[in-house]
Amino acid sequence: MAAQSDSLRRARPLLGTFVEIDVAGAARDAMETAVEAAFRAIAQVHRLMSFHDPASDVSRLNREASTRAVTVDDWTFQVLATTGDLHRRSNGLFDVSIAPALQRLGLLPGQTDDRRRAPEETPMADGIELLARNRIRFKRPDIKIDLGGIAKGFAVDRAVDVLRRCGMSHGIVNAGGDLAAFGSTPASIHLRDPRDPGRILCQVAVKDEALASTSGSFDPVRSSQAADCAIIDPRSRQPARQLAGATVRAPSCMIADALTKLVMIDPPSAASLLAQARASALIVSADGEVNASREWERARAA
Repeated sequence: MAAQSDSLRRARPLLGTFVEIDVAGAARDAMETAVEAAFRAIAQVHRLMSFHDPASDVSRLNREASTRAVTVDDWTFQVLATTGDLHRRSNGLFDVSIAPALQRLGLLPGQTDDRRRAPEETPMADGIELLARNRIRFKRPDIKIDLGGIAKGFAVDRAVDVLRRCGMSHGIVNAGGDLAAFGSTPASIHLRDPRDPGRILCQVAVKDEALASTSGSFDPVRSSQAADCAIIDPRSRQPARQLAGATVRAPSCMIADALTKLVMIDPPSAASLLAQARASALIVSADGEVNASREWERARAA
């Protein structure tokens, strides 16, 4: 008979952060096998969608897609299809072609002049073409993409899928604050104050749903204050500064991850997209005021 264990927790550096997987309610060997398979799925997303890896789908697209159609993995194609849909539904606020702005600000490696787009230039939704048989083509040579605003959430979802297929009944996958929990028992998650990461802002019960948070970067060696966030407002090509931080809860981590960016850029215009996605948000203003959507309050009460 296989040895039983109450739970199993493992952590590894992936996706530019530490990814932690916690499962419970199965034989230890079954949990070990499931967790290993989930980490492999996350590592696959990392290999496909890394801006830094020259062999990734993203790097190949940035090098070659403006001169020819590039074939990508099913997962990369799926994520790009979602980014295109979000771009259209957000009137251009969700834009994965802001890599040059991130490079100019030193948030991504590489050199760029990042010339401002003229009004007559083709918008991103029309500049990235999704073709048959998982092929992608860029219509302009200046397009360069970064999937950092959505790939981490997608990886969490894929890991949860693997754990479920392996027969796990309870689990949490947490990739640096982008997380999903499944099972009959809610997971208690502490949200940190984006202005002071050493302070707990509140506690959230998460059950069969995802949670994603974003804020300015924090380096306690250099400063006690959070710095500019890596979320670029495509209208100004500058970091979004309206909020100190935002947390979104949604049915999938990919959507929660993406919606945090839209909330940070323009909270009022993100409201309709939150409703469409059956999502809710908690936001912290630059001066520390905390507000939550009515859907967030209902989810907390439930």
